[in-house]
Amino acid sequence: MYEIDKAQFGRFVAELRREKNYTQKQLAELLNISDKAISKWERGLSLPDVSMLLPLADILDVSVTELLESRRMDTAASPDMEQVEEIVKKAISFSGEHLADRGRASRQMKLAFIVSSCLSLAVAAYLLITGGIGNLLPGGLTIVFLSIFFGIYFCFFAKDRLPDYYDENRISCYSDGIFRLNLAGVRFSNRNWPYILKALRFWCCWAPIAMTLVMLAVRSFFPGLNNSIYLPAIFVVFLGGLFVPVYITAKRHE
Repeated sequence: MYEIDKAQFGRFVAELRREKNYTQKQLAELLNISDKAISKWERGLSLPDVSMLLPLADILDVSVTELLESRRMDTAASPDMEQVEEIVKKAISFSGEHLADRGRASRQMKLAFIVSSCLSLAVAAYLLITGGIGNLLPGGLTIVFLSIFFGIYFCFFAKDRLPDYYDENRISCYSDGIFRLNLAGVRFSNRNWPYILKALRFWCCWAPIAMTLVMLAVRSFFPGLNNSIYLPAIFVVFLGGLFVPVYITAKRHE
């Protein structure tokens, strides 16, 4: 399996940057990333995202193949150099197509969330109209609306990519506006974030309808169930169903 030598890659990028008389900060600004990321590349601590290779090669005035090989290549002695370069660019474009596929999957998840939310709200309305399940209904509806609220954020507003400083530091708290997600012992990065987001979206798609089905089951089979037993148990299942899969997913892909 082909692997890029991080140290050699970093030295090559640093050499090319100095030839262009760029500082790390200037190169970072051209790529719209932080200068810490450039520093980590040049020290051999990390490699750029595949989406960075084409613009980085253009800015440093080398081919993508030379960038991946971390050395200058003699095109005169390599008549097939242009063909190799085209293959490399196609491979990078193919990676971009996978990102587009991820976008299509995200749209499917949004549709599933909308359908699930509508069904759960319809069932909740039915329970209200027909008398519900007494004092158990408000607590159940609270959970339904919470899951819908989270689903709206994760399916429509959550960013598919984290800022670069998440990759450069050990951060266990995701913050976006008023929204906070803190998982002690987990490092958020762009390596595990897509999987975390997928798990959160999946949960948000099924939690609303699952909660309404639970309310229907309680009404049918346990009409006299005490509120002090029902609500705590539901909240434990609700939170466990959210955080346990997310934590396991985050650690697995960390």
